[in-house]
Amino acid sequence: MDTENIGIIETLKQNIMGFINNPEAILAILTKLVTAILIYWIGKKIARIISNLVAKSLEKSNADEILINFLKNFVYFILLAAVIIAALGQLGIKTTSLLGMLAAAGLAIGLALKDSLSNFASGVMIVIFRPFKLGDLVEVAGQTGKVEEIKIFSTFIITTDNKLVIIPNGQITSDPIVNHSAKPERRVDIAMGVGYDDDLKQARSIMMKAMEAHPLVLENPAPSILMTELADSSVNFSVRPWAKTEDFWTVYGELLETFKVELEAGGCNIPYPQTDVHLHQVK
Repeated sequence: MDTENIGIIETLKQNIMGFINNPEAILAILTKLVTAILIYWIGKKIARIISNLVAKSLEKSNADEILINFLKNFVYFILLAAVIIAALGQLGIKTTSLLGMLAAAGLAIGLALKDSLSNFASGVMIVIFRPFKLGDLVEVAGQTGKVEEIKIFSTFIITTDNKLVIIPNGQITSDPIVNHSAKPERRVDIAMGVGYDDDLKQARSIMMKAMEAHPLVLENPAPSILMTELADSSVNFSVRPWAKTEDFWTVYGELLETFKVELEAGGCNIPYPQTDVHLHQVK
């Protein structure tokens, strides 16, 4: 072993022996270590207690479950980060430089994951402003279905034919959102046409009686019938009953069938496109 390595080993031994023979230094280090552990342990419990109190206060105000869970976790992790920084500071680590490094790393990660951060920000907006909730029938990002789950980065939609569609939240907030379940009642718009030779008053009466007799059609708002067009081969009406949101498609389908049957039974014709071909014999 050369002289240089021997000198390094001797210096290290002297430093270790000097440290061992200095009980005050050992006690100071142990004190800092124990204090840092206590700060982390107690701070973590306090963070959990505060986040639970936030959740309970939101539950009392009848806030949405998704909003409650999101804010609960958000408050907890923010407080936990502060506790960790305080514990590291107790150990003598310069937290200002650590914060600077975290900020620089966060900027680099943010640039690399800008699309994911956009989805995250959109998820926060959905949770806070709640344009829809679980179970609502919505049209978002070109998809129609019931909201199965709302996550921070994406929303799960179950389509009417029972397919699962996962939509990034950024696409949802960048396009119009149509919530079919937002209101308890909806107007059912049915387009019906009768022939020009038919009795329009009789046709109107038949359709109005059919709406009034249907058990799922609401009395208030009252149903209405409006003539909307004198088309090429028919006189068109917009028939507008009101129904509860959950009965929308039942009312639509049943009334459409009833209108056809009863209008034809009452002597009215349901026009449909047809083409007459005339053949002329050339002599």
